[in-house]
Amino acid sequence: MTQRMSLVLVGALVFLAAPLVERAAAQERPGPVAEFAGGWVGFADDGVVSEGLVGGALRLHLTPRISIGPEVLYLSGNNHSHLVITGNLTWDLLAPSNGRPPSVTPFVVVGGGLFQTREQFPSGSFTSNEGAFTAGGGVRARVSDRVTIGADARVGWELHVRVNALVGVRFGR
Repeated sequence: MTQRMSLVLVGALVFLAAPLVERAAAQERPGPVAEFAGGWVGFADDGVVSEGLVGGALRLHLTPRISIGPEVLYLSGNNHSHLVITGNLTWDLLAPSNGRPPSVTPFVVVGGGLFQTREQFPSGSFTSNEGAFTAGGGVRARVSDRVTIGADARVGWELHVRVNALVGVRFGR
């Protein structure tokens, strides 16, 4: 391996790992958070096919800024519906200060899982399953010590754009 290649690899590692570094001060992980979402999804077709969505997610913190957890969404359209189940990784871009989250927290989120479509035809129903992914970001505002409100926007597969509002409730500490 050349010296130049080694420098590029070390630089990339430092660039990618820097956001994951936490402060040296003791910071407790927040308790689990249940988030409830409602919003709009636009699918790419000959035009944009609009559908509503409702769902929820559970976030379990690995660190004060990084959480993982499942998300389940239900989307309803004409003569069909979709069920989306993903495992998500969320990174809060701002760190807690003095053990409290910021008043407003921007975040990014990525996830992968299952996208199921159920269609109704005169001859019966048809169900298909395929892989799903989602990526995007948003912002959460603290309403109280345990409640947040916010919004996020994502793109994903099956090719779509998603915009939704959310309400989060933290359990435990």
